[in-house]
Amino acid sequence: MSLNKLRNIGIAAHIDAGKTTVTERILYFTGTNRKIGETHDGAATMDFMKQEQERGITIASAAITCKWADHQINLIDTPGHVDFTIEVERSLRVIDGMIAVFCSVGGVEPQSETVWNQAERYRVPRIAFINKMDRIGADFDEAVNQMNKYLDANAIPLQIPMGAEDSFIGIVDVLKQVAYTFENNTRTEIAIPNEYKEIAIQVKKNLIEKIAEYNEEIMELFFDEKEIPEEKLKNAIRQATLKLLITPVFCGAAYKNIGIQLLLDAVIDYLPSPIDVGAVIGHDLYDSEKSHSRNPTNSEHFSALAFKLINDPYVGQQTFIRIFSGKLESGMQLYNSTKMKNERVGRIFRIKAKEREEISEAGAGEIVALVGMKLTKTGDTLCAPDFPILLESIHIPVSVIELKINSAKQKDKEKLGEALAKLVNEDPSFHAHYDEETDETIISGMGELHLEIMVDRLKEEFKLEVEVGEPSVSYRETITEIVESSYRHVKQTGGHGQFAHTDIRLEPNSGNGYEYVNMIKGGVIPAEYIPSVDKGVQKIMNRGILAGFPIVDVKVVLFYGSFHPVDSSDMAFQLCGEQCFKQGFMKAKPMLLEPVMKVEVNTPDEYIGDVVGNLNRRRGKIESMRRHRKGSQKVVAIVPLAEMFGYSTQLRNITSGRANFSMEFSQYMALPLNVQEQVLKKIKEKENNK
Repeated sequence: MSLNKLRNIGIAAHIDAGKTTVTERILYFTGTNRKIGETHDGAATMDFMKQEQERGITIASAAITCKWADHQINLIDTPGHVDFTIEVERSLRVIDGMIAVFCSVGGVEPQSETVWNQAERYRVPRIAFINKMDRIGADFDEAVNQMNKYLDANAIPLQIPMGAEDSFIGIVDVLKQVAYTFENNTRTEIAIPNEYKEIAIQVKKNLIEKIAEYNEEIMELFFDEKEIPEEKLKNAIRQATLKLLITPVFCGAAYKNIGIQLLLDAVIDYLPSPIDVGAVIGHDLYDSEKSHSRNPTNSEHFSALAFKLINDPYVGQQTFIRIFSGKLESGMQLYNSTKMKNERVGRIFRIKAKEREEISEAGAGEIVALVGMKLTKTGDTLCAPDFPILLESIHIPVSVIELKINSAKQKDKEKLGEALAKLVNEDPSFHAHYDEETDETIISGMGELHLEIMVDRLKEEFKLEVEVGEPSVSYRETITEIVESSYRHVKQTGGHGQFAHTDIRLEPNSGNGYEYVNMIKGGVIPAEYIPSVDKGVQKIMNRGILAGFPIVDVKVVLFYGSFHPVDSSDMAFQLCGEQCFKQGFMKAKPMLLEPVMKVEVNTPDEYIGDVVGNLNRRRGKIESMRRHRKGSQKVVAIVPLAEMFGYSTQLRNITSGRANFSMEFSQYMALPLNVQEQVLKKIKEKENNK
């Protein structure tokens, strides 16, 4: 199959905009599914996890291959809930184009903006689908206006709806100047009804004016008032879309099977093939200043990115990869340039949601799953062993919420560790570690729902009985002053003793993470022990000193020390670095940092005072308030995560269930001193009660 006829696309949107319903219709109309699965029945093909079916939401991105108009479409359906934003991140990293779905009633919702910004980061061309045109309150023009106002999308309608709500009867194709009705899952082309003729002509005129700004040929024809051939106009729209200059807008009602075939045509007409995207750029393994490119052809050296891992009960771990160049065959040896180790390909599968079809080879542009990979994780680059390249990895958001869990049965302790290791492998935004001092396992993730799902999976998939504590905030520790610290580690035992001496300077390094600077001169500490000090410092930074939370944003400068020719060792300098840092840290006025969330609330006008007052009481800082739709407003606030537990219940109570909100991590900020004292006091009390 020609690469021109391949489309790697994702579907992304706010929760409840109808992404999975759109996907189910695409699978039905492309002949991939014989019947339509509904989200609310728990029968959607792409929502095949038990947790997805119970909640009626998408949790994990699912991949599927289908065919339309002689083209192959690799389709990824992504979650809308902000707790699963890693799924959107990793999908956007490997797709070439995206369908952004908007609800015609809700318009641009908070998570729509998050997804849109993620697509901007990866420079993904988009088309928009305004869904649910049959719903009460549907407003196509308002949704388009919001796209331009809040997303700066330069949204240009290529279709207009005929009617709305109960009277939504079909769609006008602005380009062709024809209309379509949809009955019994069949689209029928008709002449544009009289009441829509004038607006259809006007919208086409506006469209040509807009496209003329980006295409000289169209501009000349427009100024000469000449007829512009449909193919020429279509090609100009395609080029402007691929360059991210415009967003073509389509509409429909997926649940009622209206507009899906036209949306599929638009995917073929306006979204890029791997050839349109062009060469992928990566770094040289040994010189980060040097870059390499790989063209999307089978004859090029192999390069691919692993973007997702799934543990399948039947075939074991599946590693999803996007092939950017070259040809892949089962049994082939590859080089994992991220880990700098070789990997051998076992079996190759083309994935159809939870089903799979084994294939012997795959080429450039394809998305496939590999079985038998031992080392490869999310974000790793796979390439030809003789021609290594390192591709841009995947942005992984920080985890902000913790939960203590333990196996209910002592004999299941080991099993719990193995299960958590598998889940951590699958989801890089999920973390788990065992605290030896407290004999507890601590898991951390993106939000309460994220951890709830993980605990559910431990019970359902791994058949483990687990006891769960209360969710708590994952604080960070840092310093506020520059200090110097000196420490001599001397231990005399039978035979060789231990000796190490280090002098270090600790400096606040706000927003820049951890930095280690070696300023040793004259060999007062041998070169082989310099990394040992770093290792010791990092070890204690991960454990924390003030209250057991990871330490961040500290610059450590090693500037002096001494050693013993017999008693000095790697371990001695690790222990010395650890204690020297600990001593300095406590002198550098340490403080706690707390995760602060960006909270967006959509509320009817009459509750605005109560909503704002409630956020203020939660130590929230209101950033903006704007008119969202007639009779409703959107409030954007920055609120500490510690104050957001139980917010959904309270918001429901104060607005009679009419407001909704979304929350995502914003940044770590200094904890006010009075609150810090309370937090440290609680931690101390817990430790004393153990």
